[in-house]
Amino acid sequence: MATYAVGDLQGCLEPLKCLLARVDFNPAVDRLWLVGDLVNRGPESLETLRYLYSIRQSLVCVLGNHDLHLLAAWRNVERLKKSDTLREIIEAPDADRLFDWLRQQKLLHYDEPRGIALVHAGIPPQWTLGQALERAHEVEQVLRDDNRLPLYLDGMYGNEPSKWSKSLAGVERLRVITNYLTRMRFCTAGGKLDLKSKEGLATAPKGYKPWFAHKDRRSRHVKIIFGHWAALQGQVDEPGIIALDTGCVWGGAMTLYNVDTGQYHRCDCTEDGNARQSAPPTTLNDQSPREPYP
Repeated sequence: MATYAVGDLQGCLEPLKCLLARVDFNPAVDRLWLVGDLVNRGPESLETLRYLYSIRQSLVCVLGNHDLHLLAAWRNVERLKKSDTLREIIEAPDADRLFDWLRQQKLLHYDEPRGIALVHAGIPPQWTLGQALERAHEVEQVLRDDNRLPLYLDGMYGNEPSKWSKSLAGVERLRVITNYLTRMRFCTAGGKLDLKSKEGLATAPKGYKPWFAHKDRRSRHVKIIFGHWAALQGQVDEPGIIALDTGCVWGGAMTLYNVDTGQYHRCDCTEDGNARQSAPPTTLNDQSPREPYP
């Protein structure tokens, strides 16, 4: 039995299957951890979601911002943007079944025996792991509640409040939790977010750092696997931080990580989100320097 984590799929099913074939993934015994952003922008969002549903017993999945956006568009199709590739999911005959499964997924998963957390964007520096799990659970409960879900999906968009406070309540409280776990890149040591800067580490606004770079980060004892930040190209020097979004949907690569051995596998992608068959996947390990992804 092997456990793998894979970077943002974003509707790129062919590279995922390329990687799973490379490691002889067997859904009957192996497990696959998904860092979120399962859909959108890639060529096969509906097919990707259907495939994941078909092997759902083998998956651990956390939701990303694109997945939450899909749920919002399911409730209100006017939420769709010109660049979205989500309409086919909403109009599919099996849409309700797929959405019911999607809204059961977590925002943060913690594997206690391994001491590993799985999250789409990260854990803010001022939160302990326990606090992050509790607050993620608040959103997860709303996602599964038919009565509370519409208000949350309508109110989750926005960059304010930019910082957590215990006094926050209602949809503002849920929005901040959501932004930390699914949209965060740069923040201050106290957790104030900058959600406009999306490039590499050198673009940090004055007074801000990547969420994982704050020396007093309270989840430092936990190994964290995350996605979301394609501009990092999977290259993070911080011990215990594993970045898996290597920009497949932008013509980069999709990366698979063996959670127990530390091996990396890569499938290069074309700009339309398909596997580049002429370039076979590469296997790396935790000790080897990682070459830049295209």
